[in-house]
Amino acid sequence: MRKQSGYWLLLVLCFIVATQSAFTTPTKRSRQEYEQQGSIIWEAQTEHKMMALTFDDGPDPRQTVAILDILKRYDVKSTFFVIGKRVTKYPQLAKRIVEDGHELANHTYNHVYFNRKSSHNLINKEIQMTQQAIQTATGQIPTLFRPPGGNYNDLIVDTSRQKGLKCIMWSWHQDTRDWDLPGVNKIKNKVLNNARNGDIVLFHDYVHGRTQTPQALEMILPELKRRGYQFVTVSELIKHSDSQRKVHQKRQEGRKQPRL
Repeated sequence: MRKQSGYWLLLVLCFIVATQSAFTTPTKRSRQEYEQQGSIIWEAQTEHKMMALTFDDGPDPRQTVAILDILKRYDVKSTFFVIGKRVTKYPQLAKRIVEDGHELANHTYNHVYFNRKSSHNLINKEIQMTQQAIQTATGQIPTLFRPPGGNYNDLIVDTSRQKGLKCIMWSWHQDTRDWDLPGVNKIKNKVLNNARNGDIVLFHDYVHGRTQTPQALEMILPELKRRGYQFVTVSELIKHSDSQRKVHQKRQEGRKQPRL
């Protein structure tokens, strides 16, 4: 009898643990669901030739400066998803990014790869510390957040939203993988061969050791400008996409109006 009681008790405990796990493990929905909700953005919808270049993991005294000089030469505005501890270490670089007309965005304080086991407290702390670092260095408060590795789920999205931040990913066809040093030509071809309206392109302005990104940009920027592309910050791209969507909706509604 005692063995049976112990068996049933074990089953009940397993059920409780499984039930609690089901409620505490954050849900990860499909890309389509997050896009329909507007809670995560991978790219913008626009008929105009415009795109946003983004740079992750900086700032860095050598690599970020080289990229900023190139962007300035070609009159290109971009968005930098910065690491909070690097902003704390190099506040003048963060300040220069803003002074050059670029956008600063949140990429966590320690470049933490959040997963299904990451707690709300950890996510919140990483975001808040970076917000504070950027505000201290530049006086600005970011409105965009990109989780390292592109990891996302409901908890990450909800926590960032509570901090007033929108989750931004990148166009899947515009991941240059420049961090892996694939070669200048491969980075260049990845961007040029896949260029589309509304793209959000992923680069890095800090790659451990050395970088091939500046050399690739020297070839990418003049060619895309020759094709007529305009480079804007992610926030500007989103605003333009939203206004385009409203115009489209009004046109559709107008077509549905019955003729008198």
